[in-house]
Amino acid sequence: MMISGFTIVRNAIKYNYPVVESINSILPICDEVILNVGDSEDDTLPLIQSIQSPKIRIIQNRWDMSEGTNILSNQTNLALQECRGDWAFYLQTDEVVHEADLPVLKRLMDQHLDNQAIDAFRFKWLHFYGSYYRYRIDSGWYQKQDRIIRNNGKIRSFGDAYGFERQDGRPLNRKSTGCLLYHYGWVHSEDVMTQRRINAENIGFTSLTQEERERDYSYGDLSRFPIYFGTHPAVMGERIKDHPLSQEDLKNIERKYWWHPMRILKLRYKTGRRIKFSL
Repeated sequence: MMISGFTIVRNAIKYNYPVVESINSILPICDEVILNVGDSEDDTLPLIQSIQSPKIRIIQNRWDMSEGTNILSNQTNLALQECRGDWAFYLQTDEVVHEADLPVLKRLMDQHLDNQAIDAFRFKWLHFYGSYYRYRIDSGWYQKQDRIIRNNGKIRSFGDAYGFERQDGRPLNRKSTGCLLYHYGWVHSEDVMTQRRINAENIGFTSLTQEERERDYSYGDLSRFPIYFGTHPAVMGERIKDHPLSQEDLKNIERKYWWHPMRILKLRYKTGRRIKFSL
């Protein structure tokens, strides 16, 4: 069995993507990792080249921004076309896998290698927000998604590259991994978050008011969101330690919930029910 990892990346430093952590999180179980590096305004390419692994293969492309919201899936499919594995493991550059889940994922891929009825493997999402110890599970934040697909030339990325589809139009046959996918796209300083939202607007993913473009983003009162008491992927250790808002939030959580069994056991868990928040 051969496993290919793949992703696309552009302006990783400018927008603070944890791309190195993302790649390193799945590198141990991948036989190759295809990195489609777009033309950037920063040192994204040298950053990617600094990852010392013979498994990594870099391709470079100039992104055609006139493609709008399809640009991400188009670039993702270019990376997918370079994959040679039986399975293709896709991570966006702000998504990270916990090391404890790697044996589970590899075992599932091996177990279903010859089971052509399985097209993809699905993850449960943890959308961290503002703090590495808070997450979103309210309406509008998808909670499940496919990230490992059978590399048979019949499956492609679509839309804004959040998921995959069969090219013949039939629904994907997927199997749940039971594993969490750690999404860190909304854990940044307020000024970086504003720049990321402006970038998303330029591509066509959202629409902002002039005030939203000019002021720093506000996360508001983080205490209204569920607490994550579990561990994070080890590769994220330094980022978490160096994030002031998270460290302040953690102190408040430990002071208020010192007695909580989830805090003591550090179980990797998220609530399974949708929660309404007043924003």
